[in-house]
Amino acid sequence: MEKKKLVVLTGAGISAESGLKTFRDSDGLWEGYDINEVATATAWRRNPALVLEFYNARRKSVINAKPNAAHYALAELEKDFNVTIITQNIDDLHERAGSGSIIHLHGEILKMRSERNENLIYPIQDEIQIGDVAEDGHQLRPHIVWFEEAVPMMEDAIEIAKTADIFLIVGTSLVVYPAAGLLHYVPHNIPKFIVDKKIPFTNQHNFVAIEKLASEGMQELSVMLAEYK
Repeated sequence: MEKKKLVVLTGAGISAESGLKTFRDSDGLWEGYDINEVATATAWRRNPALVLEFYNARRKSVINAKPNAAHYALAELEKDFNVTIITQNIDDLHERAGSGSIIHLHGEILKMRSERNENLIYPIQDEIQIGDVAEDGHQLRPHIVWFEEAVPMMEDAIEIAKTADIFLIVGTSLVVYPAAGLLHYVPHNIPKFIVDKKIPFTNQHNFVAIEKLASEGMQELSVMLAEYK
């Protein structure tokens, strides 16, 4: 029998348990940096060296982090479901936990690209410096979708959301758009679940709510999902 399609939207809350900070926990500051100075297209034009410094440090943090129980629980679901993860996170913790189908809405910190040609993308484990250029001769930048930029993978994510037999949200406050807008494309009558330490909405969206940290909540949810195999 064909596996049911389980679509998962994940956010910073799932990576926070692996020690990766989110600026929304600190009033617009991310590891001491003003987001407007390091995570916008304007910031890149104004001070690319500062932006590279910030993301070089974030990259080290990601490399040193390890997947947690919530990441592994999502990967485990692939035994019983056809799982696609749509993540707002720029880390590779889902991949390292073993999940096979992942859409990165906001880019990937372990990749870099030409500042002019978004299709010239390369893997990176070290640092990007001013003067490092792509094969087109233009400066390399993090392969990240900054504020003020379009989200290229959004259309793909919308099409995936439309196909869901079950929809799951893990570790996101649903305040970042357009990602939060995916809710509007999920079939109305399918089972929906949300796991987060602070549920951002009421039951008006017909979600089963598990108000716990991602790792603990996923343990509970994995048991609940058994009846939907």
